[in-house]
Amino acid sequence: LIVHVDSPGGTVAGGESLHRALTRLSAVKPVVAVMDGLATSAGYMVAIGASRVVAQRSTITGSIGVILQSADVTGLLDRIGVNMEAIKSSPLKGVPSPFEPLTEEGREATKRLVEDMYDMFVEMVVDRRQLPREKVLALADGRVFTGRQAFESGLIDGIGGEREARLWLRSEHDIDDSLPLRDVDPRDPTAALLERLASSAVKALLSERLSLDGMISVWHPEY
Repeated sequence: LIVHVDSPGGTVAGGESLHRALTRLSAVKPVVAVMDGLATSAGYMVAIGASRVVAQRSTITGSIGVILQSADVTGLLDRIGVNMEAIKSSPLKGVPSPFEPLTEEGREATKRLVEDMYDMFVEMVVDRRQLPREKVLALADGRVFTGRQAFESGLIDGIGGEREARLWLRSEHDIDDSLPLRDVDPRDPTAALLERLASSAVKALLSERLSLDGMISVWHPEY
């Protein structure tokens, strides 16, 4: 299976789901992830579920990290005469919220949440890339890498695209590189697994990509 990844990321849960699916699949058949123009954050998380990861030299990848964004609009609401009220079972319910200032207790609880998700991401990289945790932590500071830099750092296995993926499949798994490729339509009822993968990807990259109130692992310069 050759999986093309061209994504800035998405929700952490969406990336984890795709990562686990590809990891399970790569245990029974060879899977190559081909990074196209962009494979960052949860996009990178997905790619490393494959048996082998290749990228173009100019591919943008990395951005290993997690972000949760909110806003405090209470000052604006005060200026326009809007008062918000919330009846909550406990002080941390609904935190963070744009309708109330973030307390130190809320900030600490939210920080622990992000750090736990981040630690999960780091462990995925350690496990799938077989790198020391200390090295991964040095690379997992949110920065992005070119494909060439990622290869030099051990975050991917090689430089190239679909051709290089097929050459690897031939040399390592005796799969004839003249074998015709078939693009799988996720609407094909015989491709139930890939349908679930595609559905999760669409949800992560489109609808949930636009939301700033969830736990996301995404890279975009404007952020």
